[in-house]
Formats: sequence, structure tokens, C-alpha cells
Amino acid sequence: TANRSIRSRCCRRVDFRLQHRLATQNDLDAVYALYMAPTVVPFLAYDAMARSEFEPVYEELLSTHNFTLCLDDSGELAGFYRVTRFSGRMQHVAYLSTVAVAPRLAGTGVARSMIDAVIGRLRVAGVLRFELLVESDNPRAIAFYTKLGFEVEGRQRMAYKRAHQAHFVDELMMALVFSGP
Repeated sequence: TANRSIRSRCCRRVDFRLQHRLATQNDLDAVYALYMAPTVVPFLAYDAMARSEFEPVYEELLSTHNFTLCLDDSGELAGFYRVTRFSGRMQHVAYLSTVAVAPRLAGTGVARSMIDAVIGRLRVAGVLRFELLVESDNPRAIAFYTKLGFEVEGRQRMAYKRAHQAHFVDELMMALVFSGP
């Protein structure tokens, strides 16, 4: 659980105690609603779809055993993410994906609280490198990760295409490298 006092957009202080837990089948409706939010779905792996079409996508997320939900004090979904830890020669590396924050909480510090908690756990677990991909047309996310210390290490050209757009989108490879063990 990560505690963080934050300011909402209207400048009143809000205290969030985010509970991080693995998603279950019972979370499908809440995850579907957040995934398909108009400000969220353009930056995740799939285009908007009907709930019945999303069910296999959700099953795939569950099968990874690393799809994590963040719940606020009232038990409502505040956001979600996936962290994959590599093995073998890359055991010091973790990869962040499928990150979303509930639109009602955008700009409040919830994303920072979520990712700070993840970074803290990864550092304790011996991770030295934390990687992610971000769409090049998502300046808000790029600025957020940069503020956290991530650096752009490369560009995957034409890596992404949304169904409603004629053009492809590049993805930026970003990483946060922690000091040695």
C-alpha cells in the first residue's frame, strides 16, 4: 500500500491510500470501463471494442499474473499497470506496460503514487533498470516519465496504429536506470 497526500485540480487536498493487488475475474467490468475511457484507450494496446470482444483481452492480461490494480480508499479502481520482471541475464530489468489512471483522477498525483510504489518495490527486489514504451504523440506521459527520471533511449518507427487514424505512430523506448546494487 502506498500513501500519498495529493492536490486535486481544484486545489483541495485529497489523501489517497492506494492498494495494489493483482486483478481477478471479478474486476472485468471496472477494468473494461477504465480501458475504454476516451482519454485512456488511445494509449493502450487495443482500440475501443465491445465488452464481449474485450473479454479475451482481459483473460490474456489475467494470464500474465502481473496485471495489477490500484484501488483508492473507497475500493474504486484508481488505475492499473503491468510490471514484467525478466530472468536470466536480464534479471536486473523490469518492464512497465498497460498503465492507466482513472480520468477522474488525472492530474492529481495518483499516477505518481502508483509508479513511485512500483519503483520502490523494484529497487528492494534488486532491479537496476526499469523500461517502458510510450507513444510519441503522448506528450503528457512523456513529460510524466521524464519527471520521474526516465530517459528516451530510442525510437521504434511506425510501431503503432490506431484504427481511426490513417498514420502510424512511433513509440519511444524509455528507461530509468538505478544506481548499482
